[in-house]
Amino acid sequence: MIVDLGREACGRIGVSSNREWLVANGIGGFAMGTISGMLTRRYHGLLIAALKPPLGRTLMLTKLDETVKYDDTYYPIYVDRWFGDDEEEPGLTEPFGHFNLERFRLEGTTPTWTYSFADAVLEKRIWMELGENTTYIQYRLLRASEPLHLYPKAMVNYRDYHKTTIAEDLETEIEIVDDGLKIIMEDGAEPLYLKVSRGEIYPQEEWHEDYFYSQEEYRGQPDVVEDHLNVADFALTLNAGESVTIVASTEENVDLNGDGAYQRRLAHEANLIEQAERVQGPLGEDIRQLVLAADQFIVNRPHPTDPNGHSIIAGYPWFSDWGRDTMIGIPGLTLCSGREEIAKSILRTYARYVDKGMLPNRFPDVGEEPEYNTADASLWYFQAVRTYIEATEDIELLRELYPVMQDILRWHQRGTRYSIKIDSADNLLYAGEEGQQLTWMDAKAGDWVVTPRTGKAIEINALWYNALRNMCHFSNKLGFSPVTYDELAAKVKTSFSKFWNADKNYCYDVIDGPDGNESNLRPNQLLAVSLSYSPLTSLQQKMVLDATAKQLLTSHGLRSLATNDPDYIGVYKGDVRERDGAYHQGTVWAWLIGPFIAAHLRVYKDPEMARSYLAPALRHLSDHGLGSISEIFDGDAPFTPRGCPVQAWSVAEYLRAWCMIHKLEEKQEK
Repeated sequence: MIVDLGREACGRIGVSSNREWLVANGIGGFAMGTISGMLTRRYHGLLIAALKPPLGRTLMLTKLDETVKYDDTYYPIYVDRWFGDDEEEPGLTEPFGHFNLERFRLEGTTPTWTYSFADAVLEKRIWMELGENTTYIQYRLLRASEPLHLYPKAMVNYRDYHKTTIAEDLETEIEIVDDGLKIIMEDGAEPLYLKVSRGEIYPQEEWHEDYFYSQEEYRGQPDVVEDHLNVADFALTLNAGESVTIVASTEENVDLNGDGAYQRRLAHEANLIEQAERVQGPLGEDIRQLVLAADQFIVNRPHPTDPNGHSIIAGYPWFSDWGRDTMIGIPGLTLCSGREEIAKSILRTYARYVDKGMLPNRFPDVGEEPEYNTADASLWYFQAVRTYIEATEDIELLRELYPVMQDILRWHQRGTRYSIKIDSADNLLYAGEEGQQLTWMDAKAGDWVVTPRTGKAIEINALWYNALRNMCHFSNKLGFSPVTYDELAAKVKTSFSKFWNADKNYCYDVIDGPDGNESNLRPNQLLAVSLSYSPLTSLQQKMVLDATAKQLLTSHGLRSLATNDPDYIGVYKGDVRERDGAYHQGTVWAWLIGPFIAAHLRVYKDPEMARSYLAPALRHLSDHGLGSISEIFDGDAPFTPRGCPVQAWSVAEYLRAWCMIHKLEEKQEK
């Protein structure tokens, strides 16, 4: 197992409360928490339901605080941290349930705990039903010489997952139903059903106040304390070999057969591995884990014209689905694991949202209208289509999407939102307006755009050139004339020489901006080497790769800015403004390993060396977001993981990088 931890991690609260697990349901809902069970984020909960899939995410079941009675002795197996009065140590941790935790492991994506009490061993696991806002919590007594009594207390809430709740007088309705309770927290709220396969459940209504969120405090958030409502106490008895299952759901009729439900989860994950191995051959344990992690980001996004549409959640716990992240993620999350139909569905879904030649930047959590403030998502669309066609030769889908891509290019030629338009003088793409952040380096705190990059950004123009060359390729496949796109691409390639900084032997990051050219060494120029078509000479490609490797490469990805730059910030911490100020000013981004490996393989054609760059991050699978890859890391050693512990394009680009290496190895062996 990739994630299998004993008391050396479980018994240390500083470790077990900082390593997080995630399970997802494929419609945007999820459950998430720490090994210890301590709540450290407002986003932790056992049922965060997607009430308007894939969004409308609402905390419903927060946690179960369980106590075991065995041989007349009581053992807590939960941990809570409360807000205290001590300014230097604002949290009080109690009880010490992690002291009874013998082992934590992931079975696929299912978190599994093993607790011991004298000669008794109790196992607990949590998973979700695919396609439903339903969470299963199952307990199984593996070993005991007498019955074990289990008393879970259910803590619930009902609020947007970005917010917090302070206890107030709510007209909560708690109704006894078959096998459990129906809870309606307030007028008009979606019901929560708490059911149990056997045992007793007793209604309660008592607020537990001042849960303390240490991660929110670290992130400089204003609300670091919350109250949760105890609505039910369970009384369960187990003999050796027996199990009992608690189910939390927005569905009234749920399957209480925990073993059967878990078999469905195992069968789904076994099928994912089988699909991937049909494409890639036998996989190592680490790549299998990434294949399963990839599935957590793929969600249904119904459209009025296609109820079976799909999208990609950018990261857990707080991101929705983003256009840029989705397009970058398609190759690694779907095509590398043999899920071509999902890739096809995503490409079709996003084609329906193209407006004025632009793909949505993101779908907001609140409201129905997507946001379009991105200069690169629509250009990444061409690369996503290219990788899909290479994998499938699906000419019919290419024929369907070709007019959409033509429309995108026309809008970029005549001009669309945010002054995104080609400069008629050199045919390079200009983008940017005051107060707007349009590239992937999009941090903004209030009115402060940290890295505006207004002008002709290098990765935008690398993507622009790549899009034009891909349209030549698509035109040839469909029997259309590529001349128009070929001529424009040739002009762009000629003008691209303006990006070369001869004094530094790498590329400018932005040219023709309000303050002239920006010579900061950033990783964006890697895209001018790594995409299907490069506008740089072979020597320039090597120089770009070598410069970024020497000054930006770290164990877990690439820094967003060189350490010798006066604006470099090496640690990602503080309040929102401080963190946004560091987000793209030195912080390491895991997703950039994909462009780096692609560029390395193009320049050096050495798969063995390229593979060595992946090893540290694969070891990272047992840290932070367990079984997955974090969004970002500090730019300074020891490169502490930060941001989203479970990030789509991080997982996607590591998978894609592995696939590229594997493909080249097979080619060289022939």
